[in-house]
Amino acid sequence: MFQKYKNVETVKPGGLDLKDRLVGVQRVTKVTKGGRAFGFSAIVVVGDENGVVGHGLGKSKEVATAIAKAIEDGKKNLIRIPLNKGTLPHEQKGKYGGARVYIQPASHGTGVIAGGAVRAVLEAVGVHDVLSKSQGSSNPHNVVKATFDALLQLRDAKTISEQRGISLEKVFKG
Repeated sequence: MFQKYKNVETVKPGGLDLKDRLVGVQRVTKVTKGGRAFGFSAIVVVGDENGVVGHGLGKSKEVATAIAKAIEDGKKNLIRIPLNKGTLPHEQKGKYGGARVYIQPASHGTGVIAGGAVRAVLEAVGVHDVLSKSQGSSNPHNVVKATFDALLQLRDAKTISEQRGISLEKVFKG
């Protein structure tokens, strides 16, 4: 799922205090010769509010089972995101399908300035101060995946210094 990203640290759900946030539930319809068959699709974000987050999709005939399946799916693909004192290490753009998301670190006390699906993901990660803008498609599935795209591209200063083969001080001096 995260093959195109270089330094993704996957996390096992055991021992983590995970909280789930429901992003959206859609009623879907399948038209058959016997009439319409209704079902539900749920997208959920799961996180420990300390840098670990995952998202999942569940489908079922009932809402409750769709949400339960989505939570289980979310726990299967947890990843660690680098955080810096309750905000992000740097600004980043993410894209998935027609959805584009821009996230930017903010000073302490700003809060999470984000709408809907982006807010659910950022709060599940544990970001307290961030500015964001969602553009293009407002489809919650694509917005969540675009936010994950942006978060997966984040690198902390230590990772950058290791990748470039230079000291940590040199990263900041430029």
